[in-house]
Amino acid sequence: MQSVDVIIPVYRPDEGFLDLIEQLKRQDHAVHKIIIANTEKRYWDDLVNCHASLRDMENLEVHHLEKKDFDHGATRRWAVKFSEAEYFLMMTQDAIPADDHLVENLLKPFADPQVAVSYARQLPKKGATTPVEDITRAFNYPSESRRKSKADIENLGIKTYFCSNVCAMYRRDVYQKLGGFVKEAIFNEDMYYAAAAVNAGYEIAYEAGAKVYHSHVYSNQKQFQRNFDLGVSQADHPEIFEKVPSESEGVKLVKRTAIGLLKRGRGLLIIPMLVTSAYKYFGYKAGKNYQNLTKKQIMKYTMNPSFWERRWESLSQK
Repeated sequence: MQSVDVIIPVYRPDEGFLDLIEQLKRQDHAVHKIIIANTEKRYWDDLVNCHASLRDMENLEVHHLEKKDFDHGATRRWAVKFSEAEYFLMMTQDAIPADDHLVENLLKPFADPQVAVSYARQLPKKGATTPVEDITRAFNYPSESRRKSKADIENLGIKTYFCSNVCAMYRRDVYQKLGGFVKEAIFNEDMYYAAAAVNAGYEIAYEAGAKVYHSHVYSNQKQFQRNFDLGVSQADHPEIFEKVPSESEGVKLVKRTAIGLLKRGRGLLIIPMLVTSAYKYFGYKAGKNYQNLTKKQIMKYTMNPSFWERRWESLSQK
């Protein structure tokens, strides 16, 4: 049987994280190891003190780091080193497998040796979503599976590189061949890797049969900050994103959402949706042009202040 490890960056784990662990235990294709990259040991200790059964899990492996050292790319790169499985599944602590077949279904596309990554469909959590969030999820995670390669760039644009470490499985030998996740990433470490894989001739598989519950309802301010970091991630890698601009996908999503709301008889939600879209757009544009901003502005706009503190400290030491 193909060996699979699950790797989960964790910060202040809650009851939802325990649901994730329980669902991973039930998978038809058994998980070899569950590797936790935990930020701040005290929060993990608090959880274990309340749920001592975690100590008894033979295949649970926990590694700690400090908050100042967390990086979306470097932390995952570090965590992968604790795995020797043929395939490893990256997840976030707030993603819950929808059934017992998640691991099994994510493995299916790897029957083709050209597939480097297989990522799951994300369904909105019950009671933690809105009509706009439902439509957005359907746009990014449709009900049909598909494969994406270099040949799709002209048609799909930036969507060719779309992949999400909320729930994505990687083929180890290709991961090592491509050099792994980048060492510094404010956001989009998964898309950086997917772009490298596609440009090296591999394929990215979207497996709609592999499903997790995962959704957020962000305030407009949080949407601005999230899209600011998104813009920064693209500005930092023009070799990937300048050739496949993402603005057109944003416009397409706004149009799709407006039509979807009208079809549902929720047309009154279009105006607040457009306001939120404006926050996203201006956050994204600010991030794309972050080099023209002051440090004070950047720290106000970002969701990841520790990323900037590390970057500026590194630059001051050169």
